[in-house]
Amino acid sequence: MSTLFHPRLSRSLLISALSGAFLITGCANMDETQRGTATGAAIGTVLGSAIGSATCGKNTVRGAALGAAAGAIAGNLWSKRMQEQQAAMEQATRGTDIDVTRTADNQLKLNVPSDISFARNSAALKPELRSVLETFAKGLTSNGSGMIVRVVGHTDSTGSDAINNPLSLQRAESVKNFLEDRGVPASRIETVGRGSREPIASNDTADGQAKNRRVEIFLRDPAPAQQ
Repeated sequence: MSTLFHPRLSRSLLISALSGAFLITGCANMDETQRGTATGAAIGTVLGSAIGSATCGKNTVRGAALGAAAGAIAGNLWSKRMQEQQAAMEQATRGTDIDVTRTADNQLKLNVPSDISFARNSAALKPELRSVLETFAKGLTSNGSGMIVRVVGHTDSTGSDAINNPLSLQRAESVKNFLEDRGVPASRIETVGRGSREPIASNDTADGQAKNRRVEIFLRDPAPAQQ
């Protein structure tokens, strides 16, 4: 057997490749694209080595290398697209209280507070939110990515569930209707109403109630098609 593909050497190289890739993803000065590339490389290394080992046994190192390259490309492409969306939304929401963040499961999240989204007991979009959604819709219709939007409406705890539950859904539906009118397919927009069940602040104060009256908008890549 060639020394290059000795099982112990293969395992050693695989561990080194994985350790290096994951260490790279932790670098503080990396942007999202670079981090996505490194993460994709790490995942590709694992998958590639597994495929190489399963097919011929001796091709673990080669499979890891090929998997790392493919994973780096995939990670970079996904990360770049999401980074562009995030940058566009941060620009559109500058000067507002909207939080634009990236979630732990790699979704883009917009948390829209009540002062720019809806008046109390209303599902009508405020002008400030309409302006943000205009930019959001343009990004969704111009990049051709088929990204999925999930809109979650919330209320404070004043009033009964019989009022709050449908009101929260109506708010989410108002956002959906606005995006549809600007060319985003209805099939790519999900809506949910949470009523007052998921507060982010105390409902004992007016300020806390205002924080809880909000809309959250999530953006994610579609799930891969089933083979």
